[in-house]
Amino acid sequence: MSMLAGVILSASTFLGAGPASAAAPADAARPAVTPARSADRAAATPRDAPSETPVGTAADAPAGTAADTPAEFGTDWHDPLTAAPPVAKPATKSCAVTVAEAQFRDFTPYRGTYTPPSDCGDRWSKVVLRLDGKVKGRQFDRLGYLHIGGVEIFRTSTPEPSPDGIEWSVEKDVSRYSDTFRRGGDVEMLIGNVVDDTYTGVLDVKVTLTFYAQGGAVKSAAAPDRVLTLQDGTLTTPRNSERIVAEVYATGSGGGCEEYWYLTVPEPASYSCKADKGPYREVQIKVDGQLAGIAEPFPTVWTGGWSNPFLWYVIPGPRAFDIKPIEYDLTPYAGLLNDGRPHRIDVSVVGVPAGQTGWSTPVDVLVWQDAKRAHVSGALTEVRAADLTNSSTYTPGSEERLDTEGGHRLTTAGYVDTSHGRVWTTVRRTLANTSAHHWTDGENTDALQATWTDDETVTVDGRGPVGVRRTHRTYTMDGTTTLAADDRLRTVLTLGDRAAVDETRGGRRTTWSRLDDTYAGDATYTANVPRDQRHAVGTTSERYRLYGSDGCYDRVLVTAQGVLTRDRSDC
Repeated sequence: MSMLAGVILSASTFLGAGPASAAAPADAARPAVTPARSADRAAATPRDAPSETPVGTAADAPAGTAADTPAEFGTDWHDPLTAAPPVAKPATKSCAVTVAEAQFRDFTPYRGTYTPPSDCGDRWSKVVLRLDGKVKGRQFDRLGYLHIGGVEIFRTSTPEPSPDGIEWSVEKDVSRYSDTFRRGGDVEMLIGNVVDDTYTGVLDVKVTLTFYAQGGAVKSAAAPDRVLTLQDGTLTTPRNSERIVAEVYATGSGGGCEEYWYLTVPEPASYSCKADKGPYREVQIKVDGQLAGIAEPFPTVWTGGWSNPFLWYVIPGPRAFDIKPIEYDLTPYAGLLNDGRPHRIDVSVVGVPAGQTGWSTPVDVLVWQDAKRAHVSGALTEVRAADLTNSSTYTPGSEERLDTEGGHRLTTAGYVDTSHGRVWTTVRRTLANTSAHHWTDGENTDALQATWTDDETVTVDGRGPVGVRRTHRTYTMDGTTTLAADDRLRTVLTLGDRAAVDETRGGRRTTWSRLDDTYAGDATYTANVPRDQRHAVGTTSERYRLYGSDGCYDRVLVTAQGVLTRDRSDC
């Protein structure tokens, strides 16, 4: 049985029970029984297994005791929560604006108009987005987005509901989009959904922006001066741009095997999800056809993924409810882009079979300007890319196996002549991926061990001592799904999202942070039977550790059969 055949977004957090305050995250850059879907599921464009998934705000209830834990899952469970820290908020005057409120039943977007708040000024110390949602009945997990003035400020996926209904909340620091919020504009939000006699869950959501004014020692956030979108695939920057960063909200989903890109195999391997170049994926950005940035996509698992929604009912996988954008420092290209002309920007995903869809890659561009110059000139001086490596070795047998190694290196460099002198920027990025995928006949056992690393060094030379920012990102996935002869389906899975960030100035470390967000789950249920006959059991846990020059945060959550059994914070 294939994993698919079985079933099926800076500081931000999916709100849950637990500490009301915490250190703001430092910049840490936070299936075998396989992917094959039924026709109605593909048409619905969801993600994984037809089942329910709860979510709730953590203020719900304290951790239960052994006596409170049922022998198996019932028709309701604790609303989902994560161990991630809440968004820290300043104690200044605040103004709240509702930007979207809708019930999503189909693929009709919500459209409205956003007007900036009038009572909190136009330079804010922080802007926080909050989504509150509820759903009950039966429904798949769905992808959603929110645009204001054409700028994507939030990308999310939803939980699968319990029969009794669930509620959930997500918060995200969106201060970096302050330029957009000062301007106002049209609002568009969509969480594509299908509601019929079988899939009854209507997604009821409300999104609010809360603006925190400056006050006392609380200054405005260090946001970019401009937030731009592409116009017909082109970008025209202000002529005095001195720093440029592109964000790409890359997601592989929407039906088909790119939802499980990390499991795909090339010919002649006998597996249900094929890709002629195997599972290696890389998100590239080009400027006027020239390679400008490379990145590893994060291997997000949605709430139903790995053929087992019981893994995600209380604790979702890392980033599932707040999809973080990939960031590319395009400052070496600033001298080229500052000519006042439109330049072609293309984003592509390496490894996707020709003609196949399944990835969404919307782009925002953040720009910092030189207030004392009308035109900042400069030049792109270096673009050096190593050959992309991607090799897969297939070993047939009673247990088939695919071993994959892939990687890439890119260096870009350039300078801009600013009002404070010539500033050189060099960006070096190195990607690597290794994976071992093994499965048995019929994919009744399906297992993957995979690691992705994404190392980036940005060096800025000019205007004082040389500044260097090094970021080492590591993503891990280690899981096995087994379908026994009695149709008992068991999934054991561990996911890791880690990042180490170090900044130096003149060779001396100024700031640093370490993030380790680890999820582990083990869940079993009877497949191919009605919901009330599944007799599901499962334990899940998450430990979120963040420490560095700004302090520390450490929280552990544990659940059993949908009951929160442990919620501990320590530092």
